[in-house]
Amino acid sequence: MALLTYDDVTISLDGGRKRRANLTKARIRWVIAALVLVFAVVSGRLIQLGATVSDSAIEGVARDVITATRPTLLDRNGLEMAVDIRVPSLFAEPRRIVDVEEAVAKLRTVLPDLDEDWLRKRLTGDKGFVWVKRELTPAIKEKIFQLGVPGLDFVTESKRFYPSGQEAAHILGAVNIDNQGTMGIEKHMDDEDLALLQSVGLARGNALKPVDLAIDLRVQHVLYEQLVDSLSRYKAIAAAGVMMDVQTGEILALASLPDFDPNDPSTLFMDYNGVKNQRFNRITSGIYELGSTFKTVTMAGALDSGRVKITDQYDARFGVRFGRFTIDDFHGKHRVLSVPEIYKYSSNIGTIKVMQQMGKDEFRSFLSRIGFDKSVPFELPEMRQPKVPAKFSEIVAATSSFGHGLSISPLHMVRAVAAFVNDGKMVPPTLYKRSPEEARKLYDPVISSQTSQQVRYLMRLNALEGSGSRMNKYANGYRAGGKTGTAEKVVGKTYSANKTLAVFSSAFPLDNPRYAMVILVDEPQNENPQSGHTAGWNAGEITGRIVQRVAPMLGISPDFSEVLDTELVPAALR
Repeated sequence: MALLTYDDVTISLDGGRKRRANLTKARIRWVIAALVLVFAVVSGRLIQLGATVSDSAIEGVARDVITATRPTLLDRNGLEMAVDIRVPSLFAEPRRIVDVEEAVAKLRTVLPDLDEDWLRKRLTGDKGFVWVKRELTPAIKEKIFQLGVPGLDFVTESKRFYPSGQEAAHILGAVNIDNQGTMGIEKHMDDEDLALLQSVGLARGNALKPVDLAIDLRVQHVLYEQLVDSLSRYKAIAAAGVMMDVQTGEILALASLPDFDPNDPSTLFMDYNGVKNQRFNRITSGIYELGSTFKTVTMAGALDSGRVKITDQYDARFGVRFGRFTIDDFHGKHRVLSVPEIYKYSSNIGTIKVMQQMGKDEFRSFLSRIGFDKSVPFELPEMRQPKVPAKFSEIVAATSSFGHGLSISPLHMVRAVAAFVNDGKMVPPTLYKRSPEEARKLYDPVISSQTSQQVRYLMRLNALEGSGSRMNKYANGYRAGGKTGTAEKVVGKTYSANKTLAVFSSAFPLDNPRYAMVILVDEPQNENPQSGHTAGWNAGEITGRIVQRVAPMLGISPDFSEVLDTELVPAALR
């Protein structure tokens, strides 16, 4: 039997160590290789996911747009006029739906108004996203969740809500199902401001600051309420009104009836008394022959030309002939009339002669100076071009002097009246808040301060002694003044004495003018057997009731002192 020597043992131990070392190194290499492989797979997957373009749109509309919010609209006192509320909307991923028939049956238990065939087609196919029902309630969302149908999901989007309902419909406008403005100030914001904000992602969440409008909801409510009352009181087919701050151009109230519910924009297209397309904004996109309210314009232009003086007198005994036509007065005095009497008695004869003294070409030029032959710069997109002949013949100039033969919007008239009482300085109207300092930079002098003072006197005189006296009965103490206009409407190719447009243009308080207003009543009837249907009986009375209620809200105190009216009389007439 052989014995192991020390050297043999040493060699054996060294060999075992080498084998274990080699085995350990091999294991480490395999572990490293495995880790490298794992990291390679993970990295490859990450690269794949990073390169994959996710579907960020639903039926062609980007999710950012769908979920974007609109700014809250506030009135001048901070009251909410339009807000966004967050609502769930249901969409489907047809490629993930296992059983279309089961999905259709279950969905219709919660949403029975969905057409079965439409829904079946909607849920069939390999599309990634399709709308099923938008703007649901949280309760409906929970019921659909309980159905457990795969391939259905929700996205939270914004829905526009108008707390005041129809009262400011034509100011605010409306939005579509994607919360994009389609009309009114909502569309203006999209066209001018919101689109840019959305493009840089600032419209998500609550990033947008509230927008302050010039509207005073208190005044808006009174105006709207009185116009609604006029439809029943005078059996009118339509009515409209607008009030403007004469110094800043801010629109405090604007309404037009018939209107629509901005919370349900489809009401815009509903018939009104069996007639289509009647729910338009009559203040901005309606153009009319505004009748004798135009005499304020004629007087302002004539007096400012220097060719007519407030002390002048004109022979109004006989009608004015143009060929075989004779223009006469409705209730003629048939005597010599002073300029204030022509205005107070609303004499067509006298107004024509005042215009002729001014000159028809200069009269036409004055209409351009006050912007009557082009659209008024304004935020609302619903505008219509006025119809004013480029050149006046003798007969066209004559009829235009008392408001026939040319058509403008009530917005044109309220802006002009505001300028006439604001020392002759015209300012563009606006629906946004504007400071007096900002407004003064925009002033455009159209008549002199002296002419403005004379026009204020004429307007107040008409309230005290003329066709505005019924208005003054209601607005007594608030020194309001204005001019009536009862224009016969064109039916076919002739004027109809039975269908008229009644208008009252006004301003108050005339001792320190603050606000101008135009009220329009379409085809008014007698309120009772003792009343009439001319503008003083309806548009005039509406104006008086509005002034009576809103003047105290606007910080105007009643003052019954006759001294205030005396101070309005021009020095030449005292």
